[in-house]
Amino acid sequence: MTSHRLILFAFAPLLLCTALARSGTGMNPADVKWGAAPPFLPAGAQFVLLDGDPGKATRITLRLKFPAGYQIPAHSHPTQEDVTVISGSLNVGMGNMLDKKAGTLLKAGGFVALPPKMNHFVWTDEETVVQVHLQGPFAITYADPATDPRK
Repeated sequence: MTSHRLILFAFAPLLLCTALARSGTGMNPADVKWGAAPPFLPAGAQFVLLDGDPGKATRITLRLKFPAGYQIPAHSHPTQEDVTVISGSLNVGMGNMLDKKAGTLLKAGGFVALPPKMNHFVWTDEETVVQVHLQGPFAITYADPATDPRK
């Protein structure tokens, strides 16, 4: 199966969530239907796709909810990823391995623009919700293949 098909398969159950946002009626927090994050993220995160199709070359908006103590090892994306902290706090760092001494704490309302192909990592100290904007098609490459949760 090609990587494009794998990405589409991972997102398939979540693509239905885009209908409300695309209808032009808007979306309130009570309308958000969280589900388990796709398998390219470590277990424990929740996910909702607000708009876009991760398998296509289009703008994507999604939210992720992380439990306290959650970590995403160093990874990169082929396009820029813009992350806004909605609630809680997010530690973000740059580099080829997760290093809790090298991060910046972003509180609710905080923002970071992560350039294409730049390795970065995140972790949480409390439950945290972030909103992510990026250009599709979505792809993720872990700096150390041994940390890729799909393996």
